[in-house]
Parts: sequence; structure tokens; C-alpha cells
Amino acid sequence: MTRFNYIFLFIFCFAFQLANGQNQTDSTLKKHKIAVFSPIYLDSAFAGKYYRYGKNFPRFTLPGIGFVQGAMIALNNYPIENCQIETFFYDSKSDSSSIQKLIDDNDLEDIEMIIASVKDRELVLLNKFSLRKKIPLISATYPNDGGITQNPYFVILNSTLKTHCEAIFSYLLQTHSNENIIHIRKTGNQEDRIANYFQNINKPDNKSLLNIKTITLDSNYSQIKINLDSTRLNIIIAGSLDENFAVEICKFLATCKPKYNIQLIGMPNWEGFSTFGRKSKSKLTEFPIYYTSPYYNNKVDLFSRSIQTDYLKSFKGTPTENVYKGFETMYVFSRFLNQYHGQTLSEINLEKISVFSNYNIVPIKLNRQSEEVDYFENKHLFFLKKQHGVVSKGW
Repeated sequence: MTRFNYIFLFIFCFAFQLANGQNQTDSTLKKHKIAVFSPIYLDSAFAGKYYRYGKNFPRFTLPGIGFVQGAMIALNNYPIENCQIETFFYDSKSDSSSIQKLIDDNDLEDIEMIIASVKDRELVLLNKFSLRKKIPLISATYPNDGGITQNPYFVILNSTLKTHCEAIFSYLLQTHSNENIIHIRKTGNQEDRIANYFQNINKPDNKSLLNIKTITLDSNYSQIKINLDSTRLNIIIAGSLDENFAVEICKFLATCKPKYNIQLIGMPNWEGFSTFGRKSKSKLTEFPIYYTSPYYNNKVDLFSRSIQTDYLKSFKGTPTENVYKGFETMYVFSRFLNQYHGQTLSEINLEKISVFSNYNIVPIKLNRQSEEVDYFENKHLFFLKKQHGVVSKGW
């Protein structure tokens, strides 16, 4: 059996259990059960007992694997004093042990918290279970509420697009209200949604708080230059999630840069665009882009160095971003469960147990007239700068 097969069978055929407080009897320990769901695609990676990809890892499995590896490192290296955490890892893309089957077979009945790196239908299913059982559901990586409402046990860590737009607007209102602010976009449903967010934020009482020019572009980018001001800072908000649009905008603005002072703010998913990455050979990496993100880790702290050392020892490689996210989510929320067990999520205070991120988890009420909480969301965002493929704090 290869090392790869062994790792998968160990993680997914058995519960990964860690007992703390080894010098005490089990009866003296607080005990908690956590379920972790991540997309591993085992059914696609294996044909019966045989692994399809030889000595390689298929790329589509890497994010899910990394999240699980990070969670395991947190459990193994940082046990909770006087507490026993029993953690069950599940492949959210499994056909034979689907989420619905696990629920129907009562395999999750004793679970006290769910940590999920999932989206769409899987998140909806886990949400229904979370609401019925009244247990926290921590959505670690999906930047969307998935249409979920009226579940006060649901927590979104990867902030929604609306929250990112609110943060960008708040920053501009507080620090650049007198600058030349231009919102550029292309036609499209996603772009309509982003434009509506900014419009609603800017006109809470039908009166604009900021003077923002909006330009819709599909091919004629020269419209941007007409609206630039050589006497002021020109802040360009690029309201699109499309990589091709981002590339064309950067190409054009790079030609304007010598004459105009320009600061380009993109959307949160721009962080993952290959054109601006470390391995990109494009000259566009020289053009600085700014964006918001709930995650920032410069990887020089003690936690990060410990993760790097343990990952190299256990998996013979360098940890991906999802490893750090899996580690942080498990470390923080296993401690939250242990400390605040039985209390409501409105009492969350993660300052003393934060790792890389600074969480600001607040209740979201989609109906302003209602007192009912629809879910909780992390509202803390970092403003980041990417240039030459290197990410740093922008401001």
C-alpha cells in the first residue's frame, strides 16, 4: 500500500481522536465531538482499491486534502488541556457516504459542532442538520451564505461579497472622500450585483455619501482615461470577478500610470488569479493591485513555523494556504466549543484564541424589522496589496 493510500484510509476510515490531560481518568475530562467536511473526491481518485493517479495528487483534490491536513496538525500538535476532542473527517463529495446518507443513518447525531469547507448543496444539507440539532456550523472557506437564512447556529468565516464591498466603501469614505473615485465594470449579472451593493451603501437615504463615477466597459477602455484626473489620486474600483476583465484593465491602466496617480482596487477573488501570481511571467505582476481578504498570514509567526516543520516531516512538502486555514479553523473553534459550550454564538469572543486572523463575528439580520438572526458572519477584513506576486498589507 502506498503512503498516499495509507494516509487516506487512515483519515477517512477511522475517527481521528485526540485525548488531552493524559494523567487523568477519562471521567475527569470534558469530551466533545466535531465533524469536519472537506471535498476530497475519493470516489473519483480511486477505482475500487486502486488509486488512479499513480504517485501524483490530482489537482482537484488538493484544496480539500490541505484543509484536512491542517486540521489534523492542530489536533495533534496543540491539544486542549483537560479536554478530549474526537474528530470525524468526512469526504463531502463521497457517493457511498454522502452527507444525506450520514444524516439519514444517524451517523452525526452525537456531533456537537460541524466545521465545513464545502459549498452549494452540501452546505444547505449541513445547515438543515445544524438547525435541527442546534449545533454550530462553521463555514470555513465559502464566501457566500448559500441562500441560508434563519439559522442562528451558522457562521460564515470567509466574508461575503457584500461585506467586501462595505469594507472598500468604508475605507474610501474615511480616508479618500476627496479623491477621484471611479467604479468600472463590465456587463453581467455578477457585476450588476456588485454595482447594486455599492449603490445601496452609498445612498442609504437617497443621498450620495461619496462622488463615485460608474463606467460600464466591454471593449473600449479609453473611457477610463477620459475620466482620470492628473491633479488627484485616481482610485479605480474594478467591480468584476472575471479574470480576463481584470487583466485588460491592468494592461490599460499600466499605460496611464506614468501620467496619472492610480490605485486599483479589485475584488477578493483576484487574489487567486494566476496572472498576478508568483509563477506568472506576465509583466502585469509589476502593477500593484489592492483587494480585501479575511485571511492574511505572513508565515513568520511561531504557529506558521510549527506548521511548516510538521508538514515537511509528515507530508514531505510545503503547506498550501488551505493547510493554514484548516489549522486555524480547527484550533480556534475547537477551543471555542470547549470554552463556550452551551452558550449562544452571540457571545463569541475569539480575541484570546485567534491564530492568524482577527475575527469580528457579528449577527446578520437580513430583515431589519426582525429580531431574528439569520446567521453570523466574520466582518474583519485585511486590505492587501499584491505586486510581483508578493502579498503584503496594503494599509
